[in-house]
Amino acid sequence: MATEDWRNGGFGLYIHWPFCQAKCPYCDFNSHVVASIDQKRWQRAYLSEIARVGAETEGRVLNSVFFGGGTPSLMEPALVAAILDKVRATWPQANDLEVTLEANPTSVEAGRFAGYREAGVNRVSLGVQSLNDDDLRRLGRLHSVAEARAAFDIARNTFDRLSFDLIYARQDQSLAAWRSELTEALCMANDHLSLYQLTIEEGTAFGDRYARGKLPGLPDEDNAGDMYFLTQELCEAAGMPAYEVSNHAKPGAESRHNLIYWRYGDYAGIGPGAHGRLTLGGRRFATETPLQPGAWMDAVENRGRGESLRAPLPLKDQGSEYVMMGLRLNEGISLSRYETLTGEPLNDNKINMLKEIEMVEIRGDILRTTSSGRAVLNAILRDLLPE
Repeated sequence: MATEDWRNGGFGLYIHWPFCQAKCPYCDFNSHVVASIDQKRWQRAYLSEIARVGAETEGRVLNSVFFGGGTPSLMEPALVAAILDKVRATWPQANDLEVTLEANPTSVEAGRFAGYREAGVNRVSLGVQSLNDDDLRRLGRLHSVAEARAAFDIARNTFDRLSFDLIYARQDQSLAAWRSELTEALCMANDHLSLYQLTIEEGTAFGDRYARGKLPGLPDEDNAGDMYFLTQELCEAAGMPAYEVSNHAKPGAESRHNLIYWRYGDYAGIGPGAHGRLTLGGRRFATETPLQPGAWMDAVENRGRGESLRAPLPLKDQGSEYVMMGLRLNEGISLSRYETLTGEPLNDNKINMLKEIEMVEIRGDILRTTSSGRAVLNAILRDLLPE
């Protein structure tokens, strides 16, 4: 049973496009700014990798495709179409196959979006990040609020399913200002919102500034917590409750691709810096690819394989990953699935301790965090998981 555990989450394909127009100061994703891109060369590389992974996973039903980045809306529609043609020829698809493409407002054009739709994209995730022009500049974004609204209108008129991202707990942002901004966003929203608290990551421009004391005005932990709980309250009232720590949707509009991650399914990661989880021959493997676009391209063209790592995952690690991903979801995790994966149950004493302080609850076989627990999920995971 454990060898087919991935079927509980499904199977998805992640395509990483590593290029951006500019590097945002808060971003720790694998993105690069270059003067020119040979899209035909990238097409050959992506198709080669799809064929390689497809031969290893032949016959699997594909539930989702996700173009992430970087800025995938810098891809020519013809490139997206060639990739999706190859995908359709490689795997049988679910009847409700979800194909998502991330976009930045500065790269949204009506003709380009129509081309994506014709290629097979049926969902777009738009990186708005803020509805305040001053904060957009602070975040290093190249678009204005007016441009974001125009891009949103183009996307809404092109695709039935549409999400956009906002970042809160920004510099000098008050609770009242976030209430006003989120209320405005909920009036705009189609069926899905991703709402992230600003985190300062090492290795980013913001991380460097923060270390030097040059990033003033960040909210303290209490104020950031107030913004989190306000987010839950307003989204719930608007009919877009949280189904995951940072993601809100109308019922049925949840991101099917991201649910594969959180439900601990299998996914193939193709492109520079893409990670994957693949069950092959009854064993689950972690896969990685080179971060640098040139190194990944060299690996594909000269060695016929874009992976830099394929490592078997011990059952204990699989169990920990399942808990870490699954407890992000409002639906929680299956205790029996954890035990099947690892061969041993989660620690009852630790679960009972967390129940007593109302951080988690159990309903039948399901362990889930409470609304208070999701706000301090990292602390719960530290208590719950084996060392």
